[in-house]
Amino acid sequence: MKKCIFHIPNSLEGNYGSHIRPQKMMQAFKDIGYDVDVVMGYGKERKQSIKKIKKNIRNGVKYDFMYSESSTMPTLLTEKNHLPLYPLLDFSFFRFCRKNGIRIGLFYRDIHWKFPVYKEGVRGWKRGFAILMYRYDLLCYSHLLDVFYLPNKKMLDYVDNKRLKERFSILPPALDKNSFCMQGKSLKNGGEDIHIFYVGGIGSGYQFHILLEIINKLPNYRLTICCRERDWKMVCSDYEKLLNDRIEIVHKSGADLEYYFDRADICSVFLKNSLYMEFAMSIKLFEYMENGKPIIATKGTANGEFVEEHEIGWSIEYDKDKLEQLLLTISKNPQLIDEKKRNIEKIAPYHTWQARASKVMTDLMN
Repeated sequence: MKKCIFHIPNSLEGNYGSHIRPQKMMQAFKDIGYDVDVVMGYGKERKQSIKKIKKNIRNGVKYDFMYSESSTMPTLLTEKNHLPLYPLLDFSFFRFCRKNGIRIGLFYRDIHWKFPVYKEGVRGWKRGFAILMYRYDLLCYSHLLDVFYLPNKKMLDYVDNKRLKERFSILPPALDKNSFCMQGKSLKNGGEDIHIFYVGGIGSGYQFHILLEIINKLPNYRLTICCRERDWKMVCSDYEKLLNDRIEIVHKSGADLEYYFDRADICSVFLKNSLYMEFAMSIKLFEYMENGKPIIATKGTANGEFVEEHEIGWSIEYDKDKLEQLLLTISKNPQLIDEKKRNIEKIAPYHTWQARASKVMTDLMN
């Protein structure tokens, strides 16, 4: 059986959004026929796994490549106490693999530490030290990686390292081929309410006022927003005046979302733009695709560019009049929804996790 190494410098304990992607990629490599040796967990666990893999390599075991995913934290600070207790562990392993002819690709998850949102959350000397460690990661990557993966090209503008710029490739999120389905009724005949669905965050950095205002104006539209209950409690006072009987706020997850996807006609990532949103590629965009739902996105964002490029929805400026005009056009021409759904069906096979894993295999074996 073909063998590869999967590396992530932290534990995947707990139900966090940042854990979805590495779990999906790990399984995708298995789905395309790989026996995957995993280096994961806190330092002690990773050290044991690395020791075993090094022994395999010295004993003649062949690995086609190593694929790594960065943590949201600097590599050296991923212990529970965020202290650099294993300063040489991961990058010395990368060097060992390179010396033994194993090519390495790494997906760089985020560069939030360069933006004001990071300054608001981490203060004082801790922020300064963390930023130093983030920069150390990039420096090490520039000497050790064969391919530097990013979620989209826009993010490259914030990577100030010439070597990494020369080695980058795009590896966005993806959808589950086994979960893909074209749910929901057809609206070709018109005359029915059109249902918009949003699932995700609703805290600071997310703005829903425009969407709620326009839904209030258009009586043939319904909106469901699904978010965590504690997040809604923090912001509900901002939106109470804009709620009506056609706007529903729910707090569901997992299999419970199937009901809401089934009755939705369109899904939304129509959120206020920001420098950070320009390159933030949302995994929920692919969850919407997975459920066969056309998407309304904000022009100028990574999500908007993807929607526009593949014609799987509508990318418009974050503007009240533009949104109203779009929704009126859709209600008068409901067949547009079915056209976008057909486009999703066409591109879906090229945007599965298995397709992403196959790209990594091709990149690193050439």
